[in-house]
Amino acid sequence: MQKTKKSIAKRFKLTGNGKLRRRSPGQRHHLHQKSTKQKRNLNRDKSVSDGRQADLMRGLPHGL
Repeated sequence: MQKTKKSIAKRFKLTGNGKLRRRSPGQRHHLHQKSTKQKRNLNRDKSVSDGRQADLMRGLPHGL
């Protein structure tokens, strides 16, 4: 039986359409020098690009 890669399962979320969502980096420190608009846009989840998504789905054989 193939195991789920837990590092992938913790960092990505599967949407209802079967696509992967990821968090945006850059929200840990130096927030005082980032604009409000930049911080607001970093708050949103981003979708994973198609080329990268195929590799990541191999590590999630049973979904999330």
